[in-house]
Amino acid sequence: MATTYGAPGVYVEEVPSGSMPIQGVGTSTAAFVGFTQTYVPEEGDERDPEGVMPQLVTSWDQYERVYGGFDAGALLPYAVQGFFLNGGAQCFVVRVPRDDAAPEAVVGTAADPQVESFRVEAIEPVPNLQVVVERPGPAGEGQEPPQEFTLRVLRDGRQLEEFGGLTFGRGGRNAEKVVNETSTAVRVSVRQQAGAAGVERLPAAGTFALQRSPSATLQVRPEDFQGSATDRTGVRGLVVADSVSMVAAPDLITLATRADGTFDMDGYIGMQGELVDWCEKSTTMMAILDAPPGLNATAALDWTTQLARSSSYAAAYYPHLVIRNPLAPPGATNGVRHMAVPPSGHVAGVWARTDATRGVHKAPANEAVRGVVRLERDVTAGEQDLLNPRGINCIRSFGANGLRVWGARTLSLTDPSWRYVPVRRLFIYLEESIRRGTQWAVFEPNDRDLWERVKRTINAFLRGVWRSGALVGATPDQAFYVRCDESNNPASSVDEGKLVVDVGVAPVKPAEFVIFRITQWQGPTE
Repeated sequence: MATTYGAPGVYVEEVPSGSMPIQGVGTSTAAFVGFTQTYVPEEGDERDPEGVMPQLVTSWDQYERVYGGFDAGALLPYAVQGFFLNGGAQCFVVRVPRDDAAPEAVVGTAADPQVESFRVEAIEPVPNLQVVVERPGPAGEGQEPPQEFTLRVLRDGRQLEEFGGLTFGRGGRNAEKVVNETSTAVRVSVRQQAGAAGVERLPAAGTFALQRSPSATLQVRPEDFQGSATDRTGVRGLVVADSVSMVAAPDLITLATRADGTFDMDGYIGMQGELVDWCEKSTTMMAILDAPPGLNATAALDWTTQLARSSSYAAAYYPHLVIRNPLAPPGATNGVRHMAVPPSGHVAGVWARTDATRGVHKAPANEAVRGVVRLERDVTAGEQDLLNPRGINCIRSFGANGLRVWGARTLSLTDPSWRYVPVRRLFIYLEESIRRGTQWAVFEPNDRDLWERVKRTINAFLRGVWRSGALVGATPDQAFYVRCDESNNPASSVDEGKLVVDVGVAPVKPAEFVIFRITQWQGPTE
């Protein structure tokens, strides 16, 4: 803008408008905290060589490239895949480091793939290792089956080593002796089977991925999941990911599962409680909680009772989901072909999909869950009658209508005004959008002109929210109000440097119970 006018002419000046538009924040970005197979930093990125800081991932392909895909000792990869399968578009992955236990693979026998023939373990914790077992063709008539096999070691599909003519005998080509004395990548241990003939111990042909043992994660401390805001690790590291609106930690189940297969319920509930407390403190994120595995309806009620949290910043889901096991060996039985996973990843995808198609005010319920074979445990209507009032959202099977999320409640058990997930998420959306969209007002002269500009800005934003169907009311005056005048900004408050704006909104709430009252009618009388 010109400050003086010397020569005659036409001068063009830019004048700021009376209000600044508020742009709504995103609500469909999730964060997953847990274990991954490995970490490969993006080319040229030297900021986080250990891969513990939140990393934005926008597709399953990108996740596989950065973190190495599925792992037998991690549930996070299955949650991330479920998120993208159900409509999620972007998420942050927060990798929790674990010990450097080397990955391994168990090779079954040709007669029964469920019976161990031998075990292959990586010498170093190198990711993406595979072993290929090759067997010669069948024996001719009257001949004994060939008892030799070839073992090849691959990494990322590229062959590293090959060992041919291996046997389980005591000769010079004994598998343990040849591989363990020669290989620089793997070690072989042969399972001893008393009374088993050599042909019964021969391995099945196929490709076997070396995976980290599930028990390798048990040495991780619960504090590692909480992490540090300063170091940008764990849940607290999400302070740098301000677009995240939902958080899931499926590997809390991995951490709570002891080496002997028992489940540490107290430890699991304690870690979930800390996650809920952190989300409540942040006021911008909701925790999606997984029920412990294998619970019946009564045990699920006990779980929330022990959790002892009444919070609108958390939502609980039950039961676990059964999916196809991507790590199952060829020819595996039904018990191995499928596996149960916690529902939080799939549910987060449903939340994101509902936001994109309907809006954050729509309850993420009565929505199909994709990528699932069946439920770990079917929930009846009678069981949900008990679970729903306690804030446990059930996933149910409806035959031809598929598997659907059939609940939209938070864990706010003491304050019914925050009972529903879409209400809490709508307020997170409104609060964050207004906070970010009014930063321009800081340090402006605190007078009536500023008050009116702020009111116009917020009124324009809320009018758009009302038009989208997120607020109740036939007119904007019935849906919301914005007050910023002398009544809430007296001289004493202005002297303290405060600008107070009172905003009230009437959110829509889901029709959780649809009731038809039907009676007999005799028709109109003459």
